Amino acid sequence: MTFSITARCKETGQFGVAVTTRVPAVGMLCPFVEAGVGGIATQSFVNPYIGINGLNYLKSGLSAEEVKERILREDPEPEIRQFVIVDNTGTAVAFTGEKCDGWFGHVVGDHYGVAGNMLVGEDTILETARAFVESEGLPLAERLIIALQAGQDAGGDKRGRQSAAVKVVDTEDYPLVDLRVDEHEDPVKDLRRIYEIAKSELFPFVQMLPTKANPKGKFDFESSREMGLLQD
Repeated sequence: MTFSITARCKETGQFGVAVTTRVPAVGMLCPFVEAGVGGIATQSFVNPYIGINGLNYLKSGLSAEEVKERILREDPEPEIRQFVIVDNTGTAVAFTGEKCDGWFGHVVGDHYGVAGNMLVGEDTILETARAFVESEGLPLAERLIIALQAGQDAGGDKRGRQSAAVKVVDTEDYPLVDLRVDEHEDPVKDLRRIYEIAKSELFPFVQMLPTKANPKGKFDFESSREMGLLQD
């Protein structure tokens, strides 16, 4: 009922997941990312603990492949699960259970993995992967949204469209990007619209927030007014 892309940016080390489906609020349970650790998308008959435990296992030093094998040993019904893991070396692994529904499958590449189920066909994940690779050089969040749109244009979820999300982490414990469209007739397109607004009205503010290296942050009222982040 979903397709997603999970990736690590080679240049910045950022991790991100973008996902869309035909149920509301996909950003609630599918994307899991942690700065310096990895990214995981869990879908099909969703088990959120694949993302929660998987990140903990990556943090403990296990590789993406080792985490995959541990998750499959622990899950009582792996045949209905689908997930992608990308670790902090850029290694991507994926799993698709044999009892997922509709057309289902996955593809992994250098620093990314794409997976989908209940899809119109294979072109959805192939086009998602292609668009991600060809957009190298753009910010990770933008590449993920472009890839998601390419997958949607190639067919997407066979049941239709309803929600989409993109989540990216950089160096902090809070996300760099965390945008969601929870219920919309064309959620990926609307996600891109929101992203464009956030580039001028949200992300400059995020860049001013306190960080681990600078607990004070970079916020000042004058520059914020000049950027339109504050109004008199």
